[in-house]
Amino acid sequence: MRALQSKPSGFGAAIVGCGAIAPLHAGAIRSLEDVRLLAVADSDPGRAAAAAQAYSCEAVADYRELLDREDIAVVHLCTPHHLHAPMAAEFLQAGKHVLLEKPLATDTAAARRVAEAAERSGRQLGVVFQNRYNEASVIIHDTTQSGSLGRLLCLKGIVAWHRSEEYYRDSAWRGSWSTEGGGVLINQAIHTLDLLQWFGGAYTSVQGSVSTDALGGVIEVEDSAHACIRFANGARGIFYGTNAYGTNSPVELEAVFEQGSLMQRRDHLYLWKDGRETLLCEPPAGITGAKAYWGTGHRRLIEDFYSHLHEGRPYWIDAREGMKVLELIDSLYTSSESRHLLRPAENMRV
Repeated sequence: MRALQSKPSGFGAAIVGCGAIAPLHAGAIRSLEDVRLLAVADSDPGRAAAAAQAYSCEAVADYRELLDREDIAVVHLCTPHHLHAPMAAEFLQAGKHVLLEKPLATDTAAARRVAEAAERSGRQLGVVFQNRYNEASVIIHDTTQSGSLGRLLCLKGIVAWHRSEEYYRDSAWRGSWSTEGGGVLINQAIHTLDLLQWFGGAYTSVQGSVSTDALGGVIEVEDSAHACIRFANGARGIFYGTNAYGTNSPVELEAVFEQGSLMQRRDHLYLWKDGRETLLCEPPAGITGAKAYWGTGHRRLIEDFYSHLHEGRPYWIDAREGMKVLELIDSLYTSSESRHLLRPAENMRV
């Protein structure tokens, strides 16, 4: 692996993909004094032009025009899932740092190739799992690591959201195995699954199933899934995720320890200990509903990514780290297909 390289001065940045998530990246970039958003690219020229006007930068119709641009050091990929891996590999090979929206790829095999490309390039690749930066998530993770409440016994994650037929019909890439790579697991609930494996650590087995409960005939992937996860530390995790609910209900997280429990309800984190409940943290002011779960994580993550670039330190949510939740998702799909408990070494999808 080539040594990581950093730039002593500011970074020129570009955003590829001008869909719903791009404004979060643009806002974060423009808030950084030492980063300049120079270009946006989208296969839809009109959308690229509108974004360029909004962000006072250049519009590019073909992302490949950015590959040889010496003034662009960092590329933010906000494209449909199936484009993540090949585009990331191209930009890494061209000597760019890459910050990639989840998922890293549509399957573990493709993710592994991107990780290898990053290692060969000597450039940094970061994966956007912004909920790891939420205060509640940090507290739960730090508590599992410190042992301040004793041994972790069990974890729970529940995602009950709503996605309409129009949501899938308005974007042709959604709802297809070949372009989305799955359904609720790899798009909406991937953040909660990532947090469960971040809290619990390495897992030894998973058993569960996926189904299409509300959107049959609209999508070919699942809209609902459940799983029981066994972790190497002895803890058990349960997970349920669906897009078949009537609204976007706040995500529920719970971590039970020997000496107390941490519970996230309506995006507030509570400690239950010695028969008393204490509020530990709440969402930032003005953020409500499903967006409260997102918190301010995108901005914090992007700021942290550039901090690592400036200091020449390896960014911590890299390709290998981003691959972990994909391995868990692949194991869950395989368990559903086989109707058996699955251990990581038995996962034939990887």
